[in-house]
Amino acid sequence: MKSNIEKIKRAPTTLHLQILNEVKKNILSRKWRPGFRIPFEKDMAKDYGCSRMTVNKVLTQLTNAGLLERTRKGGTFVKTPQSLSAAVEITNINKEVENTGKEYSYRLLSDKIRSSKPTDENLVGKTKGLKIRELTCLHFANARPFCYEERIINLASVPEVAEVTFADIAPGSWLIQQVPWNSAEHQIIANSATPKIAESLEIPQGSACLVIERRTQNDKGYVTWAKLSYAGKTHRIFAKFSPNEPA
Repeated sequence: MKSNIEKIKRAPTTLHLQILNEVKKNILSRKWRPGFRIPFEKDMAKDYGCSRMTVNKVLTQLTNAGLLERTRKGGTFVKTPQSLSAAVEITNINKEVENTGKEYSYRLLSDKIRSSKPTDENLVGKTKGLKIRELTCLHFANARPFCYEERIINLASVPEVAEVTFADIAPGSWLIQQVPWNSAEHQIIANSATPKIAESLEIPQGSACLVIERRTQNDKGYVTWAKLSYAGKTHRIFAKFSPNEPA
């Protein structure tokens, strides 16, 4: 009897995640392109054999994450994700490389799951007693070091990341594809290359580096903090916006 009750309690959550993952997959794979009107709630509820409320919760979640746009009479449409600032977008580093006409590659340098430290709270919120995944990566352009990445991921906000192997895909790319976010913060800093960063980027110690610190948040809290270090002489930040666009 207990197992049956547990199955009943788990079923709505499982169905919710199934619909969420399938809708998100259609959007991120661009099967449903920006501007595409997705099926109506009542039709989706019929297809999945669930209540309209279950579908509504999924679509509301994806709307809050910036993947959908809902209108009162027109329906629900796929929306192009927007960045927090007109000055800096959240993009894949492989896109940055490919946009320069160079070949992208990636190497995972370190990866561990550990207990959170007090210093982690300044980066991904209150995580006392929780688990953190800490990674360092090196991104390449035409086999030359391009970006040194330091990252921590809050497993309380993204529990599924504990099972992901980042041997072939960078954590930032995976997060953009798999985890909707609803707010982000950027900080751009000029730093001198530390011995570790200088060695990784193959630049002299103390050289100027352009550093971007970024953290994102979803409905469960802070998802990830990342520190991206580029050689200052080979990288720049570019933005195009007008006075009428909000900052």
